[in-house]
Amino acid sequence: MSGEPVKEKRVVIVGAGFAGLNAAKRLGNLTGIAVTVIDRENHHLFQPLLYQVAMAALSPADIAVPIRSLLARYRNIRVMKATAQSVDVANRKVVTDVGEVSYDYLLLGCGAQHAYFGHEEWELHAPGLKSLPQATEIRRRVLEAFEIAERETDPEERRRQLTFIVIGGGPTGVELAGAIGEMSRFTLDRDFRSIDPRQTRVILVEAGPRILTSFDDRLAARAMRDLESLGVQVWTGARVTDVTAEGVIVGNEKIAAATVLWAAGVRAADLGRTLGVPLDSAGRVITGPDLSVDGHPEIFVTGDMSSRAGPDGRPLPGVALVAMQEGVYAADIIKKEVRSGSQTPRPAFEYVDLGQMATIGRSRAISEFRGLKLTGVAAWWFWLLVHIYRLSGFRNRLSVLVQWAWSYMTFGRGARLIVAKDWQSYPKETSPENS
Repeated sequence: MSGEPVKEKRVVIVGAGFAGLNAAKRLGNLTGIAVTVIDRENHHLFQPLLYQVAMAALSPADIAVPIRSLLARYRNIRVMKATAQSVDVANRKVVTDVGEVSYDYLLLGCGAQHAYFGHEEWELHAPGLKSLPQATEIRRRVLEAFEIAERETDPEERRRQLTFIVIGGGPTGVELAGAIGEMSRFTLDRDFRSIDPRQTRVILVEAGPRILTSFDDRLAARAMRDLESLGVQVWTGARVTDVTAEGVIVGNEKIAAATVLWAAGVRAADLGRTLGVPLDSAGRVITGPDLSVDGHPEIFVTGDMSSRAGPDGRPLPGVALVAMQEGVYAADIIKKEVRSGSQTPRPAFEYVDLGQMATIGRSRAISEFRGLKLTGVAAWWFWLLVHIYRLSGFRNRLSVLVQWAWSYMTFGRGARLIVAKDWQSYPKETSPENS
């Protein structure tokens, strides 16, 4: 009947990362569309700066913003804090730990987690860096190692405490290793009395022939020289065969180290496995040119969950810019089809490559931008401005800018807090309810 109200299309977005958040904003306040954003956390995390939290340069609140505050002005968007467990493709429902959510369109952008190549037990001794809890745990381990070394009387154990191993020579591994090298040689050099932090040993282990394989050879070589100037030893062609509480084994060589960090590989979030569609070797959903799932045009898979070939035939890189563009693309497709009332021919998604960058420390960085290659101070300022611009929320941008300005001038790191994992005031056996 003509007098009946038009039913709103239900768009469910799982994951408030770069893809999900940009898609939600694109669909915000549009008539005929009701959006539900599901995320297991209550905040959007700016992952490119997560290593700065792990290395005590920034606080968690500097790179995380509540999802609700970011989407508060969009009246057609509902935010649900829940964990998506599976997708009922046949009945168009997302199954969460708090119930089911029906959809007409579904956008999955749950990101990725670290892959240990069949050795998940290594995670206990070598945490990865994908979340705020992991970042604060890495910060605790790194700072605690210096504290233990300060009071340690056995030279061998002190040496082990002051040995840090980073596994994986991609941007995250390079940034972590560079930050530890810089912290030990400039930030902590006058803070201790029994040890000399400048004697800290930092080893970056990469199984491939060189670090930063996605960068130009000359830029990668410059990054390697910058790391070495900070005292970082770079081992290439070195494959880790075991990780224990005492250190790592590289080939047949055992390296004693109290702190081991993992940045060697990732696999897509497990939610994609519940779709019943083909996956690649990293667990990413193989999508069509329009980022949809074969046989289900209403399901879009984006970001680190998606395997979509670029112009060179290789999957698009798992970086923020790809996810942002994919989120906007999927939202535009949904908006167009809702307005037209039918599915129309979809243009293929085309990624606009705006380059890549990595920072190695204060005034040390490399960047590629549309054929322009920068190194040193120029690249570092370019990296800083790009990351400030992409941060969500004015408060975050101002806070990070002030923190970086202070750190640049003083080599200081204002977030050097060791936060214990134990939080209870009373042990369980002596807590009031048990007494």
